[in-house]
Amino acid sequence: MQPDFVIVGSGLTGATLARELADAGQRVEVVERRPCIGGNVADTVHACGLRMNLYGPHYFRTSCDDLWRFVNRFAWFAPYEAVVKSRVQGGIENWPIAASFIRRTIGETWTPEFVGRPRNFEQAALSLMPRAIYEHFVKGYTQKQWGVAPRLLSADLCRRFDVRTDDDPRLTPTKKHQGMPVGGYTKLVERMLQDIPVERDVDYLQDRDAFAPAKMLLFTGPIDAFFNHCFGRLKYRGQRRRTWYAPDCRLKQPCGQVNEPDLRVPIIRTIEWKHMVLPDTAQAVPGTLLTTEEPYTPDHDDALEYPFPDAQNAELYRRYRALAEDDSRVLICGRLGEYRYYDMDQAIARARILARKILETRPWQQRKAQLVAAADGKSFHNPVLTGGAPVPSRA
Repeated sequence: MQPDFVIVGSGLTGATLARELADAGQRVEVVERRPCIGGNVADTVHACGLRMNLYGPHYFRTSCDDLWRFVNRFAWFAPYEAVVKSRVQGGIENWPIAASFIRRTIGETWTPEFVGRPRNFEQAALSLMPRAIYEHFVKGYTQKQWGVAPRLLSADLCRRFDVRTDDDPRLTPTKKHQGMPVGGYTKLVERMLQDIPVERDVDYLQDRDAFAPAKMLLFTGPIDAFFNHCFGRLKYRGQRRRTWYAPDCRLKQPCGQVNEPDLRVPIIRTIEWKHMVLPDTAQAVPGTLLTTEEPYTPDHDDALEYPFPDAQNAELYRRYRALAEDDSRVLICGRLGEYRYYDMDQAIARARILARKILETRPWQQRKAQLVAAADGKSFHNPVLTGGAPVPSRA
């Protein structure tokens, strides 16, 4: 039977869309390029018995009671409030930056380096702290993460951190609900997709004609790939990861994540997964499991993780978004589809809003007006109905 909706991608956005639409009585089919579901929140159990995420740590946190109830339909969350440290001047310091560290190194009286309206990331960071603190904590980390000088990045990127006047070591102390799903994120997504057909290890972009929804296509992959990179590729950063088991050490780090802002150190952070599991599980494993991450610029779509925060790529995205808005029967959304980084709670909340809006506005019915216009001699191209994506010129 023909599905009402075909959803490309089984990450948090795709799985949430699928669940909301199926719960509303719609026929849904999910297409996933990878052999496993879950997108970049996918996880696995290492041979030592510790669970690890395949694409970096994912700390779930939200202050929305309704969203918390929603995710708890599919998993029980063990309490976990992430703590992150940074290796600075041979010591381990809080991240975000503790005001006490600034007082110890700069003095009791200090002022930010930059005053005015920041035009780039470096100015935005310096508007929060003295230059010496920026050099220790922020500059090297940011340059390694993005591969360019921080002054070339958007000032908006700075919104993801602050200076803690109360020295609270928790990454997100104001979030009401925080935890890690017992059984992992892959199991959570499996439960979200229960009774929904999922085609795994299938690249929709290689065989678009095989999937023809009666109502809409919801695409959560890279927006530029959907349009065959007709304007050029959007830039991303990814991480090369190395995981190893240390059998003779119960714990190596004081917390689950330690950042490495020193430019002389190629990795950007080390994750110790034992901090993130239930105490009984941790006690049963004599050693510990660690993953290091080293940033790089990926050259294939399966390794895209962080949309690049600069003006050039923002403008390129706007050109693709204009194409995407031309077709009422196609919705391109999610982190890759909207070319912006979403925390997990943001991705799920946005997908739920999109699903409700789809059901309320029924955008697929707008095709009737387009069909009438076509019958009057006006041409149109729908990649869902005719197969393939429109390929405008690069002009």
